[in-house]
Amino acid sequence: MAKRLFTSESVTEGHPDKLCDQVSDAVLDAILAQDPEAHVACETATTTGMVIVMGEITTTATVDFQSIVREVVCDIGYNDASTYFDGNSCAVLTTVHGQSPDIAMGVNNALEARDGFDTDYDRVGAGDQGMMFGYACDETPELMPLPISLAQKLAMQLTAVRKDGTLPYLRPDGKTQVTVEYDENNVPVRVDTVVVSTQHDEQVSLETIRADLIEKVIRPIVPASLLDDDTRVLVNPTGRFVIGGPHGDSGLTGRKIIVDTYGGYACHGGGAFSGKDPTKVDRSAAYMARYAAKNLVAAGLAKRCEVQLAYAIGVANPVSVRVDTEGTGKLPDDLLAEALKKAFDFRPAAIIDTLKLRAPIYRRLAAYGHMGREDLGVQWEKTDRVESLRKAVETL
Repeated sequence: MAKRLFTSESVTEGHPDKLCDQVSDAVLDAILAQDPEAHVACETATTTGMVIVMGEITTTATVDFQSIVREVVCDIGYNDASTYFDGNSCAVLTTVHGQSPDIAMGVNNALEARDGFDTDYDRVGAGDQGMMFGYACDETPELMPLPISLAQKLAMQLTAVRKDGTLPYLRPDGKTQVTVEYDENNVPVRVDTVVVSTQHDEQVSLETIRADLIEKVIRPIVPASLLDDDTRVLVNPTGRFVIGGPHGDSGLTGRKIIVDTYGGYACHGGGAFSGKDPTKVDRSAAYMARYAAKNLVAAGLAKRCEVQLAYAIGVANPVSVRVDTEGTGKLPDDLLAEALKKAFDFRPAAIIDTLKLRAPIYRRLAAYGHMGREDLGVQWEKTDRVESLRKAVETL
């Protein structure tokens, strides 16, 4: 039987792109803490010795962009010259203006409200057109695909052993990657390859780094039952990773959207999350699609489920709701889509209320994935709609 392999990657919070995601979401959090109704689209870029914050923001809040940037960068671990980037001394540039009134007009006064519908949820239109995807499967306890689940946890562990002093020679930038082998029934049976690349102090040998990462990072995370004599472990395969972070590579908000979601295992609509307030359905509807897919799998209605939502700018109701269970559904996919529409309200204002998205919760999501994060207690990872879905199915 031919092997079927699937690979997903993650990055640490010190990766330049992830640094930018965290700055953008820290700005969003600071604004939402003062003005929950703010409209925010904040982008960040970074390169050697510099962070640039830009975007469209309409708010009554007053925030100190300089302080936010420096706090995030230093907290990540870029706080002295040994890391080749220092949040205490880097240049911080800002260029921010208000949201376009043409966009605000549709967000604040949805098509449904203009057509005479007058509920609170009909008054807020989608902040853009586009499609968003949510996914769940029964491969892990958190109902995420195994490759991205392991890659995220390895990245978190890599940061943990750096920050707690277990491996003090590590530096903030790093990447992980896991290749999983599946059998003919699409069940994961083993880990084929693990790749870990980490920035490090130049005085430490590759042999020391390899031995330490296998013992302190890989073995605590990857179950021994999935490892065998044929599993390949590659640690810093280039042989050296001293120069990293913004000095080694420029960074930009929204350039790790596959890391943020399902590691390529499911479709992605293309819209990034970080720096966007929840009227932007790129973010909020992707969370809601995950919530719907996870509850459908948790209800035992499918082993795998992908939910697609699509919106038109300025319109509250989605233009389509689609379910694909890859042949594992207990009912046809079109009927499961109808059940979702009975159990979930996919209008942006309803999503914001249901998932409690006007709170300053976003910086903590900006690294190690937005999905599967049961450790953060976010609403879209709960399985509290299982009974509602089962009842909805009974009415079909």
